[in-house]
Amino acid sequence: MQAASRHCTTVLAGGEYQLLSLEAPAVPREELKTAVGWRLKDMLDFPLADATIDVFDIPGDPNGTQRGSSVFAVAARNSAVSARQALYTECKIGLSVIDIPEMAQRNIATLLETPGRGIAVLSFDGDGGLLTMSFNGELYQARRIDVTLVQLQSADASQYHDRVTLELQRTFDHFERQFHFISLARLMLMTGGGDGLHAYLADNLYMPVEQLDLATVLDLSQVAALREGAMQVRYFLALGAALREQGATDGRQAAKAEGKGA
Repeated sequence: MQAASRHCTTVLAGGEYQLLSLEAPAVPREELKTAVGWRLKDMLDFPLADATIDVFDIPGDPNGTQRGSSVFAVAARNSAVSARQALYTECKIGLSVIDIPEMAQRNIATLLETPGRGIAVLSFDGDGGLLTMSFNGELYQARRIDVTLVQLQSADASQYHDRVTLELQRTFDHFERQFHFISLARLMLMTGGGDGLHAYLADNLYMPVEQLDLATVLDLSQVAALREGAMQVRYFLALGAALREQGATDGRQAAKAEGKGA
């Protein structure tokens, strides 16, 4: 597969890192990561000395006087990062990026945005549910939901539908208060279908709810298996992480999932 000649990206699992929203420290840009690290010292469930930290902005109201006053901080145990690096080292393949699911999902959400409106995307896998809200290609809020894909597909899935709906209603209410300048156009759902969640959410949420089909934003003609909902769920984050290489705007609409890449 000529992997050594490609840019390789991996995505951490849900339990391998923490994502926290913080007020941006009033320090020069080059000192931001260090300053955020000290703020995280008492917020992490492991010692700061054992953490790998990165920071990215949460843009403010473009029509307001204050911008970029908050940041996301990502903290992962050094051991989790080293373990991922070791997998590629053992195979003699270069690793360009270690990403997080929230950013991979944001990359796909950007393809689905309505101009001038925000978008919510909810996906499920073995780690549980992941809800992201983004606007103009930027991640503004993310939340984990403690319901797995297996639970949604179980015989007693109705109880999990209630739990997911309640979490969404609370999160959307909080989002509207915190980011009043963003109007969410719709919620896109990635579950593979057939679990009844789409119909339940459509009946109980105030915003439109649509089942996400990656074929509407990606050219899947060379990978017929990816037209199936179950396969899209399986490779959802991998495809989202791969879109990182497309850049902020150019190339996204022409993104193509080829056989070797998938």
